[in-house]
This record gives sequence, structure tokens and C-alpha cells, in this order.
Amino acid sequence: MALDTADATDQLLGRGDIPPVHEVNAAGTSPFLLTSDHYGRVLPRALGDLGVAEAELTRHIAWDIGIAGVADRLAEMLDAHLIAQHYSRLVIDCNRPPAAVSSIPVMSEATGVPRNEAISEGERGARRREIFEPYHHRIDAAIDRRLHAKQPTVLVSLHSFTPVYAGVARPWHIGALYNRDTVLPQLLLKHLRAEGDLVVGDNEPYAVSDLTDYTIPVHGEARGLINTGIEIRQDLIADQSGQQQWAERLARIFAEIEVELRAERLLD
Repeated sequence: MALDTADATDQLLGRGDIPPVHEVNAAGTSPFLLTSDHYGRVLPRALGDLGVAEAELTRHIAWDIGIAGVADRLAEMLDAHLIAQHYSRLVIDCNRPPAAVSSIPVMSEATGVPRNEAISEGERGARRREIFEPYHHRIDAAIDRRLHAKQPTVLVSLHSFTPVYAGVARPWHIGALYNRDTVLPQLLLKHLRAEGDLVVGDNEPYAVSDLTDYTIPVHGEARGLINTGIEIRQDLIADQSGQQQWAERLARIFAEIEVELRAERLLD
């Protein structure tokens, strides 16, 4: 990814702003490398509230509700490395190609984002340079290090979804998402369905594509890694109890999947 050049006046993050990348367990020994593109809902101080009401900034349009608690716990339970993004998807969506209209949305669902309207190329570049690129460069670097060390690497991208969209209730508790690589998604679907108490989505409520996604196509498929996306319904992980229960369930399932992958010599 090429870096943009910009004047100092285009700088976005400053004193009082936190770094974009959140990491847990960077020295983890698990083959699973966890990512969370919509982990946080932080806004840079320079952007204020983006012209969006506070009540809107706590909704799904700003972040993946509950996934932070699941991701942190799952990383510890699996001894896995987690790389996550602190800033809201309303500033820049780290799971969208930078050229996509939805990368810096002026409308999210039915909510307008006034501060994103008619922004300059310099500001767009600053958001990419200071938020999007550090996050994806960190994932790249982690994969490079693991491959150099001959450490097996399986990419798992963690997300959550709304229980109702456009007035239609979504029945799934969890979904496995994929595009070209179906190895891990099919194993995950098998184990999730075996739980017996779940409605499981097969590429539902979303499917991965090159046009609508970035993390799996770029860091998973393009680098030849076994990969999957996971979507958990937000009402199931809105509190700490739900986050703990889902982290425990996924940790148990991924431990079983690791055994299967090793038996099939897919982690050599």
C-alpha cells in the first residue's frame, strides 16, 4: 500500500488522540491470527462528533457492538494474537477498499454524516495514512513475521451484526463468511451446527467480496492463508456475560478445528 504525501495541515491525529492499532497477545503461539476491523468507536479530536448525534454514535453504524469484548477474551483463551482498530468506521472503514464509496461514508444506513461530506483529497489521504494504513501495515508485518518464523497462520476476522436490518429480523446467531477459500468456513459451519442450539449463517448475513471487503481478500486470500470471517449477532454479545460465553464457545470450537487442521496437515 503506497503512502500518501500530505502537508502538516492535513494531519488528522494529534495530542490527546490514541494510536489506531490495538493489540493483545502479540507473542501468542496459536495458529489463529485474529483481526477486528470495527473494534472501536473512537473519533479523532479534530473531527468532533462528525455532526452525528451521540445516540447514533453508539449504534452499529459506528462500530461492531460487543465484538471488542469477545475478541480480547478469545485472544487470551486461544493464546492468539489479536490486531484491532480503535477508530470508528464512520471516520474510515478499515474493511473497505479505500476507493469504495463506503470507505468514508456520507450516509450510513439512514444516518447522514455531515462532517464526511465534500472533504478534500488531503483529508481523505490523512484518514488513510493515519488510521487505515497503520492498521493494515501491522497485520502485514505480523503475517510476515509469522511466515518468516514458519509459524502456521490462519486468519480469523471478527465482526458483529444487527439483529434487525431495514425492519427485517435476522434469524442467525452467528455466520461464517468467505469468498474463494472454503476450508476453514466449512469446518467452522460443521462445528457451529453441531452445537445444536444455534441458527448458523452460511455466508449470511453477509458474504465476502473484493468490492465490499478488504481484510480477508488482502491479508487472507492474496497471501494464501486459510481464513474465515465471523459475524455474531449483537444482542447476544451486548454485555460481558454474553461476550464471555461466546468467547468460551469459539475458543472450544477453534481448539477442535486446530486439531483437525493439523491432522489434515494443513498447518505444516
